[in-house]
Amino acid sequence: MRPWPYPRWIAHRGAGQRAPENTLAAFRLGAAYGYRMFECDAKLSADGQVFLLHDATLERTTNGFGVAGEQTWHALAQLDAGGWHSSDYAGEPLPRLEDVAHFCQAHDYLLNIEIKPTPGEECRTGEVVAREAARLWSGYITPPLLTSFSIDALVASRMAAPELPRGLLLDTGWEGWLEQAQPLGCAAVVFKWTLCNASTVAQVHDAGMRCLSYTVNEASLAQTLVNMGVDGIITDRIDPFIPA
Repeated sequence: MRPWPYPRWIAHRGAGQRAPENTLAAFRLGAAYGYRMFECDAKLSADGQVFLLHDATLERTTNGFGVAGEQTWHALAQLDAGGWHSSDYAGEPLPRLEDVAHFCQAHDYLLNIEIKPTPGEECRTGEVVAREAARLWSGYITPPLLTSFSIDALVASRMAAPELPRGLLLDTGWEGWLEQAQPLGCAAVVFKWTLCNASTVAQVHDAGMRCLSYTVNEASLAQTLVNMGVDGIITDRIDPFIPA
């Protein structure tokens, strides 16, 4: 296998549940706990800006309403993406991928960007996110790892920026996942932790790829996965673990 430049411990959506997910406040908190790598979700605004948000709609994690991808970046930038979490974070804005890139590069942090398309926008989102990531990290030694559940998004990302590493996300063990990951040129397969066992880890490693697992929030489970040889652990529980 090729050398793997990423640390084992990855803070989910910036700082998991301890701060409003997918905001710079969450990244700052995760960094304060010693994390050097973060996972985030990226999608497109109606006018093609790449910004961070997990859900297709705005209601759960902002004071906005409706489908996020149907709104312009100007409208999205006015939203409060922190007040839903606690009053301490009221007024925290949605960040663009560019904002996150600047934060990570200023402190030598690494990033896993999950391509999270608005339904129906898989190909366009994969293409634009990959091109923007390639632009933002041009000249940097370690680029972001692009991952997605969407095969179409990964295909488009590969065509747009083949130099960036990619990973296939799996929440179910559907037949042919390994055969699908290989022609995509994936550097990793990212499993829901319930799918991880010695056999799946061995299959991924034997195919020359790395094995990551999400979302791992119990210390005993994390240790079991480490013992299996899992290369990366994505977690919400930033406080119990000591990144290394």
